[in-house]
Amino acid sequence: MTGLLEGKRLLITGVITDASIAFHVARVAQEQGAQVVLTGFGRMSLVERIAKRLPQVAPVVELDVQNQEHLDSLADRVREHVDGLDGVVHAIGYAPPSCLGAPFMDAPWEDVATAMHVSAYSYKALVQATLPLMGRGASVVGLDFDARQAWPAYNWMGAAKAAFESINRYLARDLGPQGIRVNLVSAGPVRTMAAKSIPGFAELESMWAEKAPLGWNVDDPTPVAQSVCGMLSDWFPATTGSMVFVDGGVHFLGL
Repeated sequence: MTGLLEGKRLLITGVITDASIAFHVARVAQEQGAQVVLTGFGRMSLVERIAKRLPQVAPVVELDVQNQEHLDSLADRVREHVDGLDGVVHAIGYAPPSCLGAPFMDAPWEDVATAMHVSAYSYKALVQATLPLMGRGASVVGLDFDARQAWPAYNWMGAAKAAFESINRYLARDLGPQGIRVNLVSAGPVRTMAAKSIPGFAELESMWAEKAPLGWNVDDPTPVAQSVCGMLSDWFPATTGSMVFVDGGVHFLGL
């Protein structure tokens, strides 16, 4: 029996530790037959060590999405490992401390600009950098957290995610004629290193577990990873510009 992603070549960003959602996307993708390349930022040796914990060791290329030289050379560096891409996963986000938890009105523009650049504009930048490697049938998936409402403490990261969701629609519009799908998977809270840096995350955790009609386990990223892999597969050939909720059902409760 062949896997859902048999023969697919994927670039997956955002792996920091083996608790990262992106790590589990890479794991499930490999289990489903994909060839995976990871990107790393900062402590490259750490990402390379984490890559060895996958079912098959994945190559890692360096990518700072605020570094235009990294973006301009990304396609060539990925080509050293695969001859093209069938899918790209954007799992990158960052906001300075003043943008999370602190009073929303107090964050200076310089910090807000960083949050917007890394967490929203980088989606377009990553797609543009990898576009030479993608052809018809390719799929881009971004990891999201529902920005349709104002969450406690999420503040400017919430605003960045709202921009992220808008960018997804415009990318889908512009890349559709090339046969490339662009979608988001909006996950419930998962206990990752990034999540632990968000003030009030524990409040979200307890609320989700209590309210989700299907229940929700903050320590299990597999449902999110499986859904991302589903969107990367050929089983959603006419779906683009969409946001798929993988949150136990909390999104429709209007919390």
